[in-house]
Amino acid sequence: MAEPVVFLPGMMCDARLFGPQIAELSADHAIMVAPVTRGERIEEIASGLLDELPGRFALAGLSMGGIVAMELLRRAPDRISRLALMDTNPLAETPQVAADREPQIVKVRAGRMEDVMRDEMKPNYLAPGPFRNEILDLVMDMAHALGPEVFIRQSRALQRRRDQQGTLRKCKVPTLIMCGAHDALCPVKRHTFMAELIHGAELKVIETAGHLPTLEAPDETTQALRDWLRQPLILR
Repeated sequence: MAEPVVFLPGMMCDARLFGPQIAELSADHAIMVAPVTRGERIEEIASGLLDELPGRFALAGLSMGGIVAMELLRRAPDRISRLALMDTNPLAETPQVAADREPQIVKVRAGRMEDVMRDEMKPNYLAPGPFRNEILDLVMDMAHALGPEVFIRQSRALQRRRDQQGTLRKCKVPTLIMCGAHDALCPVKRHTFMAELIHGAELKVIETAGHLPTLEAPDETTQALRDWLRQPLILR
């Protein structure tokens, strides 16, 4: 019996971020999308999830979801059968980025979440492509559904997150490190670095995608995840 797959979405995203993958992979795997919306610290979010997740599972996180995934790996490595980290960052927040979140939080509290989201997304999120506007619209819909309080909590959690390089060095399960070539938020070199930290990790760069390859290049992303799920659980 194939192990269940847990997806963790990025900041201000919900299960729709993985819609194409859920549609394709659910025939062979039990799929769960766990929210990363509860708590103002990554540790708090991870602790809450561990009470709700299956006993053992394949774990795939994108962006903030990847950050939470690394904390789950740190806390409960025996429960994670394999790991996929997509368009994410193993490092603690830099003081500059942490400071830059403060005016965003002020604007969101003032009812300007849409302005903050659009200012952030345009330069950093997506590759050029025919469906770019539709994907941006979907991202905005997900953000509206979650609301400003989630934005503020998630911003606080990211500001305070720990460095997870040591966690990745200890990782002993089949691991996929994947990102879009056009991701300006979590660039390719960061993923090359992550892949080098983990014994036997596979690095996959999606040439036609930016920060959200699950939506920008759904077929290629799904195939990479399918290959990852087929890897033997015993590492070479």
